[in-house]
Order: sequence, then C-alpha cells, then structure tokens
Amino acid sequence: MTHHRTFTDVILDRAERTPEREALLLLPESDDRGRPNPVSYGALDAAARELAGWLQARGAQGERVVLMHLSRRQFAVSLLACLYAGAIAVPVPPTGGRRHHAVRVAGIVKDVAPCATFTDAALAPDVSRLLASCGYGSVPCLAADAVPVRVPWQRPELSEDTVAYLQYTSGSTGTPRGVVVTHGNLLANLAAIEEALGAGPGERVGGWLPFHHDMGLVGQLLLPLYLGGTSVLLSPEAFLKRPARWLEAIGRYGIGISGAPDFAYELCARQVTDEQVAGLDLSGWRVAVTGGEPVAATTGRSFTQRFAPAGFRPEALTPCYGLAEATLLVSGGCLETAPAARAVDGEALERHQLREPRAGRAPRTLVACGRPYGSEVRIVDPESLRTVADGGIGEIWVRGAGVAGGYWRDRTATAEVFDAVTADGEGGFLRTGDLGTLLDGRLHVTGRLKDVIVVGGRNLYPQDLEHAVQQISALFGTGTAFSVPGERERVVMVQELRTHKRYDLDLDGLAGDVERCLAEEFGISVDGVLLVRPGTIRRTTSGKVERAATRRLFLNGRLQPLHQRLGREFAPAAGRTGAARSR
Repeated sequence: MTHHRTFTDVILDRAERTPEREALLLLPESDDRGRPNPVSYGALDAAARELAGWLQARGAQGERVVLMHLSRRQFAVSLLACLYAGAIAVPVPPTGGRRHHAVRVAGIVKDVAPCATFTDAALAPDVSRLLASCGYGSVPCLAADAVPVRVPWQRPELSEDTVAYLQYTSGSTGTPRGVVVTHGNLLANLAAIEEALGAGPGERVGGWLPFHHDMGLVGQLLLPLYLGGTSVLLSPEAFLKRPARWLEAIGRYGIGISGAPDFAYELCARQVTDEQVAGLDLSGWRVAVTGGEPVAATTGRSFTQRFAPAGFRPEALTPCYGLAEATLLVSGGCLETAPAARAVDGEALERHQLREPRAGRAPRTLVACGRPYGSEVRIVDPESLRTVADGGIGEIWVRGAGVAGGYWRDRTATAEVFDAVTADGEGGFLRTGDLGTLLDGRLHVTGRLKDVIVVGGRNLYPQDLEHAVQQISALFGTGTAFSVPGERERVVMVQELRTHKRYDLDLDGLAGDVERCLAEEFGISVDGVLLVRPGTIRRTTSGKVERAATRRLFLNGRLQPLHQRLGREFAPAAGRTGAARSR
C-alpha cells in the first residue's frame, strides 16, 4: 500500500485512481422501501470538496465542526469535508427527542465551541434550537447537501499530527470526554485492524452501528475506505426493528467483515425466526467481530448453533477489545477455530486470581479477545502500579501509535489517563479502566475497574450477576447490577421485564427468585431488586449498559418499577420510587 501521511491523502488517492468504484452502498430500511444507493469514490470526493471549500472560506482549519446526521451518506460527506479542510470533525448522536441525549449533546457543543454544524435538512430546525439553547445560536447550521456558496477547494497543509476528529466517549462511567484522534493515530490503528482481521484490498465491510461511536465510525465506515473497498451500510433503526435485516444484508451484498456488540448477537439468536434463518446465506461472512461490551461465551455458542444451518462458521466469530482512547482496536485477530474460552474459579476471580474451577462452585467463563495488534499491552496492579505477570489480573494499560494524545482541553484527565507510568518508571501508557489478564499472549477482559462491586472484601463483577439473573426467566431482558456505598456496599439489581403486561405475573415471586439466585450462586444478600418496564435501563448509543446512570436514577427516586423489594436502608428511595416491600 502507498504510504500516506493522512487519511485525507488516502481518500484523494482512491478518488484519483478508482473514481468509479463504489465507496458506499446505502441500503434501504427494507426491501419494499427502495433500492440500494451506491456512491462512488469520485462522487464522494466531489461532494466533500464542495463542502470543504465552504469551510475554508470561513477559516475553519483547526476549528471544530459538529456532525449530527441520520443520513449515512451526508455524514460521510461531512466527515470527509472536515478532513479536506483541516477542520476537526465532532460526530454526535441525533437527539431523537430523548432528554438525556439532548443534555449530552448540549454538553459536547459547549465543550468544543463549534464554528459550524452539519446536519440533515429534516433535522436542521431541531439542531438550530439546540444550538441556541447552548448559547451558540449564531453558529451556522447547514444541511450538508445544501451548500449556500460554492468556493473552490484548496488542498491544505496537513500532517500526521493534525487532529482529524474528536471521539466523545459513551459516558457509561462518567462525564463524556472528547478523545483527540490525529491522522497518525487513525492510520496506525487502521493498519493494525487490517492485519488483525486479515482484511484485503477492496474488502466489503459494513453493518448498522452508529457513526458517533468508534466501532461504527472506524470499523464500518473508515476501514473499508482505507482499504479501497466498499462500506455497506444499514441504519441502526433498521436493525433494531428487524435484526434479521443485518444478516440478510451480509449474505445479499457480499459483506466479508461485520461486527457488533455482544447484545446484537444475542438479539439475533433469540429473535430471528426459523423461516428467516432458512433464507440466509452467511457462508461468506469471514470475520464476525464481537466487541464493545463483555463477550459472553454463551452468546457465541447460541449464535453459532442458531445460524450454522445458514453457513455461519464458528471460527468466523472474532472477539476483540478496544476503546475510543486507542482510536478503536487494542486486541483481536481471526482464529482457525472457535473463540477460545476458559472456565475459572468464580470465587478466586473475585479476589483477582485465576484458578481452575472447583467442584461445588459456580465457574466463570472468560473469552479471549485475541492478541494485541499495533500496540503494547501491560497488565498493571492499579494500586501499586507494578506490572503483573502473565495469568495475573490487573488494569489493562496500552501504549502505541494508535493511542490518542489525550482528551480535548482536559489536561488533568489527560495526565491521569494517557500519561501513566509504571512503578519501574516506564511511561506513556493509557490506563483503560478495564480489568484483564494475558494468557498465552491473548487478552482476557474480566471487568470494569470502576464497576467492580466489593462485598465482604470480595470483588464481584456486575456482568456476572446480570448474566446469572437473566437465566432465571424468559421474561427477563436487560438487567444491571450496581453497588451503593455506605457503611457497607449495598447491592441493587434492576431487571427489565420483556412484557408490558402486569397481570397474571407473580412479580414478588420473580423478585424472590432474583434474591435466591444471587444468594446461591454468589453468596451475597442483595439489598434491592427492582422489576421495571422495557427501556428503563439506560444504554449508551453503542449498546452498553450505563450502570452509573441507572444508579443515579435509583438514588434520585426517578425509577418507576412495576415491583420492588428493598431493604429498610433504602426507605427514602422507596418513598420516591413507589411502594416497596421492605425486608
């Protein structure tokens, strides 16, 4: 591959060499709602140049431009226009009428102080009102396909150190922060992804993930453009309405690489019908990336078994680990066999130790997330900062060219997170905040450092509690476990029911089953069980459960459960959330 200094150079080279080649293939919401819309590299380049010229006329080089799109084509044009003009793109989610999303977007707007906002024509009025509410009513809000004044574009001077975009973190563990991704970071990480996934020139890559999330932006839009291939795109809404649509697109349009968080695979295994499976062809799906949240061995098994008749191969499933602070990928890689999983002693894992399962104790299964690519990974004790030997559990630290330089205008957080130094003086590491271990060179993620629940000196991982509870009843959907600090850690479980009907259900019996499950499997006394309606538990735009946000709702008395069983110490919260059964 020709050496390029910036991603802008990559796209300009593609447009010059293969202008007629499909860069994007935009799929309709359903087969009866239109035909796929191809966009060539030449057309994408021309549209980006036009918008970039307008930005240059406004002196936008080095300035921030907010991108808020539902249209996948317009997002791609807006993003490339920013890169062409040397402006800093800031992808954010369309608010969609949800208050907490609007609050988050408003916070991002205030943080970046944009010089312009690109959006879709249909969204422009709402976006303009949002900008005005933030004190940025004078900032131009432009539909990306309606450039008011056409100004010739001139190629700017860019380097590896030029900032390409700000990737705002999901905010699942705190206030969203803008990760500063340079062209050099982006190219280094894309090269690592290419190697890890065995991607080739002209590869067809695609899916439905949102572009304001790193896995969608880098993994499903920028990667295929980097490879000179085609990004085949479905909207998130189309997938959520009909999960089979994703799998149908993979077979129908020859997608070789696609991926999603664990919950999407679980959703497909559960909701895709036998008739739909019979119509699928997944034999060409070479790499099925699963990442973005803890990878459950049970999900991989159920998905593989469910779609084996459609030609899905177990070795295609590719668990990966990454985060926005590292641009995207840290570890992964295709395997010749099904993903490696290791059963360990659950009680030892709670003490940050790896041991073989013991008779009479519930084991835990850890799924390998591949080997590090393009970066160096260390496992470090988060307290002593000493490097942990292979097989020991600690915080995952990462160092490499793909790791971003820091957070936007937040020197304190940048120093704490991006400039970590081990006890023996090695510096320049990113502290991920995730716990894990290296076994035979493969990374296993065991939990989130800040989400760990400490009970009686034991470390419990919330996802383990959540997974155990979800096995109790087919009525149980998303659940989240968290601790409430006090004289002792108090454990609360909030569990969604997959039904809006309240009658004919023994809700108190289900809550009791949750208590018994956690007592029997983990030896803990849960202090609160809340059964809630679907959609109550907050998720990030990438599908991760926002435990901290749900905890805040609980403590502020803003949850409205169908039924709850709470300890007496939660009486004040019970009075705000509704009638509780006290124990």
